[in-house]
Amino acid sequence: MLRLQGEPKALALGTAIGVFIGLTPTIPFHTVTIISIAMVTRTSAIAGVISSWSVCNPLTYIPIYYFSMRAGNWITPFELSWDRIHQLMDSFTSHQGVPHAIGAITGLGFETITVMILGGCIIALPFSIISYYCALYFFHRIRDKKSKRTK
Repeated sequence: MLRLQGEPKALALGTAIGVFIGLTPTIPFHTVTIISIAMVTRTSAIAGVISSWSVCNPLTYIPIYYFSMRAGNWITPFELSWDRIHQLMDSFTSHQGVPHAIGAITGLGFETITVMILGGCIIALPFSIISYYCALYFFHRIRDKKSKRTK
Protein backbone atom coordinates (compact mmCIF):
# COMPACT_ATOMS: atom_id res chain seq x y z
CA MET A 1 0.00 0.00 0.00
CA LEU A 2 2.92 2.33 0.66
CA ARG A 3 4.08 2.13 -2.96
CA LEU A 4 0.74 2.74 -4.62
CA GLN A 5 0.70 5.78 -6.88
CA GLY A 6 -2.26 8.07 -7.41
CA GLU A 7 -4.48 10.59 -5.76
CA PRO A 8 -5.28 9.86 -2.11
CA LYS A 9 -9.04 10.05 -2.75
CA ALA A 10 -8.86 7.50 -5.58
CA LEU A 11 -6.67 5.18 -3.50
CA ALA A 12 -8.93 5.55 -0.45
CA LEU A 13 -12.07 4.89 -2.47
CA GLY A 14 -10.43 1.85 -4.04
CA THR A 15 -9.59 0.63 -0.55
CA ALA A 16 -13.18 1.16 0.63
CA ILE A 17 -14.54 -0.69 -2.41
CA GLY A 18 -12.17 -3.58 -1.70
CA VAL A 19 -13.20 -3.76 1.95
CA PHE A 20 -16.88 -3.62 1.03
CA ILE A 21 -16.65 -6.36 -1.61
CA GLY A 22 -14.25 -8.39 0.55
CA LEU A 23 -16.77 -8.47 3.40
CA THR A 24 -19.65 -9.64 1.25
CA PRO A 25 -20.21 -13.37 0.81
CA THR A 26 -19.40 -13.39 -2.89
CA ILE A 27 -15.99 -15.06 -2.66
CA PRO A 28 -15.55 -16.37 -6.20
CA PHE A 29 -16.38 -12.95 -7.67
CA HIS A 30 -14.40 -10.54 -5.46
CA THR A 31 -11.55 -9.64 -7.80
CA VAL A 32 -13.70 -9.32 -10.92
CA THR A 33 -16.24 -7.17 -9.07
CA ILE A 34 -13.58 -4.91 -7.56
CA ILE A 35 -11.84 -4.36 -10.89
CA SER A 36 -15.17 -3.64 -12.62
CA ILE A 37 -16.28 -1.13 -10.00
CA ALA A 38 -12.84 0.50 -9.93
CA MET A 39 -12.90 0.96 -13.69
CA VAL A 40 -16.34 2.56 -13.57
CA THR A 41 -15.49 4.84 -10.63
CA ARG A 42 -11.93 5.54 -11.83
CA THR A 43 -10.42 4.49 -8.53
CA SER A 44 -7.51 2.23 -7.66
CA ALA A 45 -8.24 -1.40 -8.48
CA ILE A 46 -4.92 -2.44 -6.96
CA ALA A 47 -5.79 -0.81 -3.61
CA GLY A 48 -9.19 -2.51 -3.78
CA VAL A 49 -7.80 -5.97 -4.46
CA ILE A 50 -5.13 -5.66 -1.76
CA SER A 51 -7.63 -4.49 0.85
CA SER A 52 -10.08 -7.21 -0.16
CA TRP A 53 -7.40 -9.85 0.31
CA SER A 54 -6.63 -8.34 3.71
CA VAL A 55 -10.18 -8.63 5.02
CA CYS A 56 -11.24 -11.81 3.21
CA ASN A 57 -8.84 -14.66 3.69
CA PRO A 58 -9.01 -18.26 4.95
CA LEU A 59 -9.16 -17.02 8.55
CA THR A 60 -12.18 -14.78 7.92
CA TYR A 61 -14.36 -16.80 5.49
CA ILE A 62 -16.43 -18.46 8.18
CA PRO A 63 -17.05 -15.32 10.27
CA ILE A 64 -18.00 -13.34 7.14
CA TYR A 65 -20.54 -15.96 6.10
CA TYR A 66 -21.85 -16.45 9.63
CA PHE A 67 -22.40 -12.75 10.35
CA SER A 68 -23.84 -12.19 6.87
CA MET A 69 -26.33 -14.97 7.55
CA ARG A 70 -27.24 -13.53 10.96
CA ALA A 71 -27.69 -9.99 9.62
CA GLY A 72 -29.62 -11.27 6.59
CA ASN A 73 -31.93 -13.34 8.78
CA TRP A 74 -32.54 -10.25 10.90
CA ILE A 75 -33.33 -7.87 8.01
CA THR A 76 -35.22 -10.15 5.61
CA PRO A 77 -38.36 -12.21 6.14
CA PHE A 78 -36.41 -15.36 5.21
CA GLU A 79 -34.71 -17.75 7.61
CA LEU A 80 -31.43 -19.40 6.63
CA SER A 81 -29.74 -22.16 8.62
CA TRP A 82 -26.03 -22.57 9.25
CA ASP A 83 -26.14 -26.08 7.73
CA ARG A 84 -27.00 -24.58 4.35
CA ILE A 85 -24.09 -22.14 4.61
CA HIS A 86 -21.75 -24.92 5.69
CA GLN A 87 -22.63 -26.87 2.52
CA LEU A 88 -21.81 -23.79 0.44
CA MET A 89 -18.47 -23.31 2.21
CA ASP A 90 -17.60 -26.96 1.58
CA SER A 91 -18.20 -26.48 -2.14
CA PHE A 92 -15.87 -23.43 -2.16
CA THR A 93 -13.09 -25.20 -0.30
CA SER A 94 -13.27 -28.38 -2.37
CA HIS A 95 -10.90 -26.81 -4.96
CA GLN A 96 -13.06 -27.87 -7.88
CA GLY A 97 -12.83 -24.45 -9.54
CA VAL A 98 -14.97 -21.43 -10.25
CA PRO A 99 -17.56 -23.28 -12.42
CA HIS A 100 -18.30 -25.60 -9.50
CA ALA A 101 -18.61 -22.61 -7.12
CA ILE A 102 -20.97 -20.83 -9.52
CA GLY A 103 -23.07 -23.99 -9.75
CA ALA A 104 -23.23 -24.16 -5.96
CA ILE A 105 -24.33 -20.53 -5.74
CA THR A 106 -27.02 -20.84 -8.39
CA GLY A 107 -28.38 -23.92 -6.64
CA LEU A 108 -28.97 -22.02 -3.41
CA GLY A 109 -32.23 -20.37 -4.32
CA PHE A 110 -33.52 -16.82 -4.17
CA GLU A 111 -34.06 -16.70 -0.40
CA THR A 112 -30.56 -17.85 0.45
CA ILE A 113 -28.89 -15.45 -1.96
CA THR A 114 -31.06 -12.57 -0.72
CA VAL A 115 -30.27 -13.27 2.93
CA MET A 116 -26.55 -13.58 2.32
CA ILE A 117 -26.10 -10.59 -0.01
CA LEU A 118 -28.22 -8.18 2.05
CA GLY A 119 -26.65 -9.40 5.28
CA GLY A 120 -23.18 -9.03 3.81
CA CYS A 121 -23.91 -5.50 2.64
CA ILE A 122 -25.19 -4.55 6.11
CA ILE A 123 -22.00 -5.92 7.69
CA ALA A 124 -19.67 -4.42 5.05
CA LEU A 125 -21.03 -0.87 4.85
CA PRO A 126 -19.76 0.52 8.16
CA PHE A 127 -16.36 -1.13 7.70
CA SER A 128 -15.99 0.29 4.20
CA ILE A 129 -16.88 3.81 5.38
CA ILE A 130 -14.37 3.60 8.21
CA SER A 131 -11.73 2.18 5.87
CA TYR A 132 -12.26 5.05 3.42
CA TYR A 133 -11.49 7.70 6.02
CA CYS A 134 -8.59 5.75 7.52
CA ALA A 135 -7.10 5.14 4.06
CA LEU A 136 -7.62 8.77 3.05
CA TYR A 137 -5.70 9.90 6.13
CA PHE A 138 -3.01 7.26 5.47
CA PHE A 139 -2.53 8.18 1.81
CA HIS A 140 -2.46 11.92 2.59
CA ARG A 141 0.24 11.30 5.19
CA ILE A 142 2.27 9.22 2.71
CA ARG A 143 1.97 11.91 0.04
CA ASP A 144 2.98 14.64 2.53
CA LYS A 145 6.03 12.66 3.66
CA LYS A 146 7.10 12.09 0.04
CA SER A 147 6.72 15.76 -0.80
CA LYS A 148 8.81 16.78 2.24
CA ARG A 149 11.59 14.40 1.17
CA THR A 150 11.73 15.82 -2.33
CA LYS A 151 12.10 19.43 -1.12
